[in-house]
Amino acid sequence: MRAKLAQSLPDYMIPAAFVTLDALPLNPNGKIDRKALPAPDMAVAVTRYVAPRDTTEEIMCGVFADVLGLDRVGVEDDFFALGGHSLLAMTLVERMRRNGLACDVRRLFAHPTIAALAPALGAEDDVIVPPNLIPPGCAAITPDMLPLAQLRQDEIDRIVAAIPGGAENVQDIYPLAPLQEGMLFHHLLAEKRDPYLLQTLVAFDEKPRLDAFLAALRAAIARHDILRTAVLWEGLSEPMQVVLRDATLIVETVEAPSGEEDVSKTLLARFADDRLDIRRAPMIRAVLAEDAPNGRWLALLLSHHLVSDHTTLETIAEEARAQLAGASSALTASPPFRDFVARARLGVGRAAHEAFFRDRLADVEEPTAPFGLTEVWADGSQTAEARIDIDPALALRLRRQARLQGVSAASLFHLAFALMLARLCGRFDVVFGTLLFGRLQGAGAARASGMMINTLPLRVRIGHEATADSLRAMQAALTALLRHEHAPLSLAQRCSGVEAPAPLFTALLNYRHSRGHESASAGVGWEGVETLFAQERTNYPFVVSIDDLGEDFAATAQTHHAIDPARICDYLRQALETLVAALDHAPSTPTRELDILPEAERARLLTEWNDTAREYPSRLCLHEMFAAQARRSPEQSAIVSGDARLSYRELNERANRLARHLRRCGVGPDVIVGLCVERSLDMVVGLLGVLKAGGAYLPLDPSYPAERLAFMIDDARPLLILAQQGTESVLPPNIDTLRLDADWTLVEGESAEDLANIALPQNLAYVIYTSGSTGRPKGV
Repeated sequence: MRAKLAQSLPDYMIPAAFVTLDALPLNPNGKIDRKALPAPDMAVAVTRYVAPRDTTEEIMCGVFADVLGLDRVGVEDDFFALGGHSLLAMTLVERMRRNGLACDVRRLFAHPTIAALAPALGAEDDVIVPPNLIPPGCAAITPDMLPLAQLRQDEIDRIVAAIPGGAENVQDIYPLAPLQEGMLFHHLLAEKRDPYLLQTLVAFDEKPRLDAFLAALRAAIARHDILRTAVLWEGLSEPMQVVLRDATLIVETVEAPSGEEDVSKTLLARFADDRLDIRRAPMIRAVLAEDAPNGRWLALLLSHHLVSDHTTLETIAEEARAQLAGASSALTASPPFRDFVARARLGVGRAAHEAFFRDRLADVEEPTAPFGLTEVWADGSQTAEARIDIDPALALRLRRQARLQGVSAASLFHLAFALMLARLCGRFDVVFGTLLFGRLQGAGAARASGMMINTLPLRVRIGHEATADSLRAMQAALTALLRHEHAPLSLAQRCSGVEAPAPLFTALLNYRHSRGHESASAGVGWEGVETLFAQERTNYPFVVSIDDLGEDFAATAQTHHAIDPARICDYLRQALETLVAALDHAPSTPTRELDILPEAERARLLTEWNDTAREYPSRLCLHEMFAAQARRSPEQSAIVSGDARLSYRELNERANRLARHLRRCGVGPDVIVGLCVERSLDMVVGLLGVLKAGGAYLPLDPSYPAERLAFMIDDARPLLILAQQGTESVLPPNIDTLRLDADWTLVEGESAEDLANIALPQNLAYVIYTSGSTGRPKGV
């Protein structure tokens, strides 16, 4: 059947699985009952089986089948079409290494079949990590003991002096990983809240269970070097992280206010603005409180993102559960975080990173900022959050299409996110941040703990290409990015055409594999333990996190509080629906034609908010409407500024006098007049006077830098500028000006009667300049 279909169908339309039925299930109306259709067994969703042809392929087929849970895998079978993803990819590469086959995840993404991957096997381009040369009990640390750091002796001495216990308590010293550098910057920038402080509130049914949990947490700190790490920067040529041999967990017990019923809420509010001293290890602190009204104890864990990512938190939770269940002896050794830092610092060179990102970003000149959100220096305190579970039927269709197209599910979500951004930004060329897993290289990386993720820009052009082609292009773009997963974000941004300090992007997608809906505090060893609250924050104003739960998906949107995050979730869900529908039924549909607007919002926009039946004076200009209002209610207050006020009659008469004077100066239709005044009565008089003269006004904020004002004036070339005594000094010299306060005597002799209108509705009314997100304002 596949061979026959291949004669008339493109590859992506050939079914991945065939299911034999005695009859198609029908509903009472005689139509196919889709819900009653059995899910295809992806174990048989393979191409024609091709047996291994040599020993290497035979080993690889066995490893593939074992990792994917299949009876057999042929050399032409696609890893992703069989349900593989990045977590399974790490397991697969690790198993291949154990069998003496050198491979890395990048090669697997580029060559997902055994037939294509086998010839690409060879010497790994993994970094040889230099050993830690600080011996236990060392009384003096010298530069030659620190192969990963470039420090002078006086800098080392400064570090040692800041560590409790001195040199004997220093296990290692090395620089920060790329994303850690960015987090440190935001930590130092934030004056109050730290955007990367994580809060987790856990409830225990009894004090002994809480004590056992704290003991398990102390054991985890002793096992993982990243949890015994401090970050120092003062007096150093670059920030360093220092691993202590022994770091004591700080535990603080607080008393709830007398009569307090909701102790958990009070505890969270009390430490909402807390900061950790990241110069002290561990970067974890526990605050305990007895919740007497509910007969339990609470533990608020404050930890810093500098030393942990999502996977690390899950790993620590699993180890704590094993410790509580008495199974700590089964825990394997954790690779040191220095291995990750070494690969990030000593791997792909800076020149290669620059060439890659310059090739992709050099002609990007404007930030991608949905809803105009350009602030990336915030502390995360003004963030709203919403979460949805993707409908299981949609999740099944997404998984099916990922297998059919031979891509990862992550590629589908990245394309849907790009489609959503394109619509929200009104452009079809977008850049957004994607979080790279960081554990795709190096032996044992999957088991390591620490901040291993990295944020890098991904550029996507939503064009006229077929949807199926766009999806495969997305997979290729993500695969190419893997080679540069340790590149600093700051380097990538400098390779773009966006001038600092404007950000290259303000939207972030975080696709991550999670353990499932059940809380970390579930299962054997967690009886009597409940997670009440867990929060992860970021400085970005627009973040969508996708939790890949194995079969289902969940999406969480974190946005600036001015934007409804539930609305973003609806957009994403609709983008996924539209995308998978196109892949199901019309994969050649141009991606640009796919829509993200949910039906409810479409009806609101096109029906509820689009009632255009009301008549209005469309042939009149704004100043004519104002004059009519002045005739209807001449003595009513039209404008108030402090204690000063003008009625409609007074404002209209002043504007008429100014308009006549401006006409004598040559102002008429499409002639621009600058308006550089403080917010006052003069501002409105000037604006209305320019319109009545038939001209167009150009707002010139006197608080702007002189260079910006000069650029706007030179670019727009106004005939003259209306100013005040206090604002004239900010204007360039040799500019014709009329001061609306000091020079009013030149105007007050003019007639106050309404002028004959000489402007038409289609004439220019005003010129405004954008905020200059590209570094240079644009007049519109």
